[in-house]
Amino acid sequence: MRDDPDNPHPWPQSAAVFGASGGIGRALCEELARRGCERIYAGSRAGQPIELDQAQPFAFDLTDEASIAAAAEMMGDQPPECVIVASGVLTLPDGSSPERTFKRIDAGHMARVLELNTIGPALIAKHILPLFPRQKRSVFAALSARVGSISDNGLGGWHSYRASKAALNMLIRNFAIELGRTHSDAAVVGLHPGTVATDLSQPFQSNVADGKLFSPDHSARMLIDVVMGLGPDDSGNVFDWQGERIPE
Repeated sequence: MRDDPDNPHPWPQSAAVFGASGGIGRALCEELARRGCERIYAGSRAGQPIELDQAQPFAFDLTDEASIAAAAEMMGDQPPECVIVASGVLTLPDGSSPERTFKRIDAGHMARVLELNTIGPALIAKHILPLFPRQKRSVFAALSARVGSISDNGLGGWHSYRASKAALNMLIRNFAIELGRTHSDAAVVGLHPGTVATDLSQPFQSNVADGKLFSPDHSARMLIDVVMGLGPDDSGNVFDWQGERIPE
C-alpha cells in the first residue's frame, strides 16, 4: 500500500463501484468495506441494495448517459476517491459468443460489445473524473483484459471482445494524459482480474487451467491490493491481478 503521510486514515474513505451487482463488483464492495472504506457508492442497473452498512446504492445504465450523469451528480457533494468500473460483457444476453473467426463477425453484435465494454466506461469517466480533487490522491480503474493487448495477441479470434478492450485501453491512456495535466496525484488504469468464476466466464471455465480460475473474493482482494499500490506514475497503464503491467 502506498503510504500517505498527510492522511492517517485508511484510503480510500469513499469509493464507487459501477457494476456492484455482479460477482466481481459485489466482492470489490465487500473488500473495500473490509479495509475501512466508510462510503461505497454501489451502482447497478436496478439500483439494488447490497448488505453492507457502508453501501449507498444507485442506479445506472451503461447505455444511458443521463443515468450516469445523474449518478455523478449524486456523488458530487462527497465524491469518491477511488472509482472502479466493474461492468462489461463477454457473451451477450441473446447467447452471442466471442467470434472465433472473422467469418462470424456481425455488425450488431460488435456494436453492442463496444457499447458496453468501451463506450459505457468512457461515459462514466466523462462524468466521474471531473469530481476528483486536483491535489488529492484518486484512482479511476476499469476492468480490462489481457486479450486487449495487441502485442500479446498470439491466437487471434474473439474479435469484438478483443477490439472493445483494446479500445478501452487506448481511452485509459488518453484519459490519464489529460487528467495528469491538472491532477498531480491521480491515476487512471485498467485492471485485468484473470478468469473469475462468474456468469461472464461460465461458458469458458472448462478450458481454464487448474489453479487459474479465481473466486470473486480472491480476485477482489488481489485487485484492491493493486489499486492500493498505484500512484500517478502508473497512470495510463493496464495491470493484472498480480500488479504486473500488461503490454500494449
